Formats: sequence, C-alpha cells, structure tokens
Amino acid sequence: MRPRQSALEMPPLPRVIALSAALLALSLLSFSATAQSAASGLPSDASNGNDATELAKKLQNPIGDLYSFPFQNNTNFNYGPHRGTQDILNVQPVIPIHVNEDWNIITRTILPLVWQPSLLPAQTVPFGTGPTTFSAFLSPKSPTNGWLWAVGPVVQIPTISDKSFGSNVWGGGPTAALVYMKGPWVTGVLVNNVWSFGGTPGLGGTRYNNFLAQPFANYNFGEGWYVGSAPIITANWLTSGNNAWTLPVGAQVGRVVKIGGKLPVNFLVGAYYNALRPEFGSTWQLRTQITLIF
Repeated sequence: MRPRQSALEMPPLPRVIALSAALLALSLLSFSATAQSAASGLPSDASNGNDATELAKKLQNPIGDLYSFPFQNNTNFNYGPHRGTQDILNVQPVIPIHVNEDWNIITRTILPLVWQPSLLPAQTVPFGTGPTTFSAFLSPKSPTNGWLWAVGPVVQIPTISDKSFGSNVWGGGPTAALVYMKGPWVTGVLVNNVWSFGGTPGLGGTRYNNFLAQPFANYNFGEGWYVGSAPIITANWLTSGNNAWTLPVGAQVGRVVKIGGKLPVNFLVGAYYNALRPEFGSTWQLRTQITLIF
C-alpha cells in the first residue's frame, strides 16, 4: 500500500493548483459580499474603490507605513540538474515602527519554506526551511515631491533545516530603497548585499557574497486593480561569468479587495522568464501572493 502523502510532501504543481483554487474561492467570497451589500443598499466595494487603490499603492511601496503579512509563493520550473520543479513559499511580515512624528523604521522579514526536487548526485531533502532575511529601513514618514528613501541593515539568519537549503553561517550588509509615487504610478528599486560572517570557501562551502536588486513599476487603475513588474535580480559574487546572475523578465497583475467588506486582502499573480540564469537555474517562475493588510 502506498504511504499516505503529507501536506509538506505534496508535489509543487498540485500545491500551485490548490493555491490558485484558494485565490478563486476568496475572490468569489469577496464578490458575493459585494453583491449582498449592493442588494441591501449598503456601500459596495465600488464605493470603496479609492480606499482599495490607496491600500494597493501603499502595499507596492516596500517602505510604506503599513502593517501587512504577505505569503508569496514562487514556483520555479526546470530547476536543478534534472530540470525539476522547485517551490518556495516566503512568509514575509512587514511591521513598521514609529520612531517619532517624522521617522519610521520599516522591518521586513522573509522566511522561505522550500520544496526541493531531487538534485542527485548531491544529497538533498524534499522539504525544509531556508535562511531567514531580516531588514530594517530607516525612512522619513512623508515623501518629498513624491520621493521616499530608506537605508538600513540586512541580516541573514541561518534558519536552514538542512545544508542543501543554504549556508549555516550568519551574514549581513547594507540595504536601501528609493520610491517615487505620482498619480497612479508607484515605481522604485530595493537593493541589498549580504556577506557571510566567516564560513568555508570553495565548492560546497558556507561562505557567500550575494547581491539583490528589485526594481518595480506598478500602474493602478482604480477599484484596487493594478498591473506592473517587480523582477528579483540576484548575483553571486563568488561565482564567475553568466553563472553569477539571475535576470528575470515578466509582469504581474493584482487587486486589493475587502473580504466581507472589512478585511483588506491583496491577490497577485505573475510570471517571469529568467533571461540570465546559472547553469542549473530555473527557466521561468510563476509567482502567486496573498497579503493580509492590517
């Protein structure tokens, strides 16, 4: 008899289908609540369209003064030497700290839950946690002529459950963000570089020196709808040539709705093709995201 498969062992593609079904179910729930409000003469989501759009714009700002809890799922296709499917669910709460009337500290934490395909001959496990990334941005509360900036430290915490999911060495470095907001547009870039605090060099070592840049541009249509692009560009400075870079190209679409007319939730889906990638890097990525907004 075939052993029962646990939720953690569920293959990536069925999990993506399950997540998409959850997105559809929540969207239908929101639509039902809107229809009921309209039938009863109460304000519908249409009357709150400006509010939803403002929430969407704040959410697109990585240093916005907004409490949020995103669950971002990245499905990487054709990954590894056997061209399998890798799935990474990032649990990434954003918590702003109000220092005073003029300044904020925006904290962003990313804990990846990784479902890994076989990487034989390397020894791997099918599921585990990767390193946690914690960033703290010091930023002015109010933009100047539409511009908002932030700087601070980023720390990599070795929360790996197995060596195949990353380094067991602490790391850190600088991070910064620049955002421009005008009318329906929210654009900008977030960058950081993380060096390991020690570690072993060479192939299979625990030392690292990683760069990340995420340029983004979003256009907001109203009623909470938006389209844009937010590719995550990375470089491994300890690797030479094309194997150092991952350069995605793609787009995404999303909407902020109020579930039951009260709880704001952001839904997002996007696709990115890796025009540059390491030898065993994935060819393209499906990104889905649900964000609770408080």
